[in-house]
Amino acid sequence: MIDLGLSKLAIIGVVALVVIGPEKLPKVARMAGTLYGRAQRYLHDIKSEVSREIELDELRNLQKEVEETAHSIKENVEHTLAESRDDVEAAWRGHDSSPGVTATMDDIERKARDFRRKKLVRNSAVPGWYKKRHGGKTHIMSGAARVRKFRPGVQSKSSFF
Repeated sequence: MIDLGLSKLAIIGVVALVVIGPEKLPKVARMAGTLYGRAQRYLHDIKSEVSREIELDELRNLQKEVEETAHSIKENVEHTLAESRDDVEAAWRGHDSSPGVTATMDDIERKARDFRRKKLVRNSAVPGWYKKRHGGKTHIMSGAARVRKFRPGVQSKSSFF
């Protein structure tokens, strides 16, 4: 602002004392001080308001960039999912990727039934009727019970107690 040194302030004070007079000088000085303080607060408020507006503009730009990025990521994910779904449908139809050919509910049910049957055959044990006919195990026995069954002379540990 204005560069005021000690000599300039002394000259202003002497001129004010001569012009205003000694009785009114303290009131005028107080009033000048309050006006100077108000001017400083007003300038500070304006500066802070301008800086807030600048920050708001930056935040709006950042929000716009984030929304655009999120939208592009969403589109990319949807595109990838659509491609994956098309690949799965093509594999389900037996690599027949011709348009207009879709799997009917009967085909889907038949494939699900075949899948369950094959899984059951892979994971199931030998049926009970077959075990009884051919002498296989029909139930699970502990090791001590098997020893007692096949070696009648050997006593298990539990018989000692």
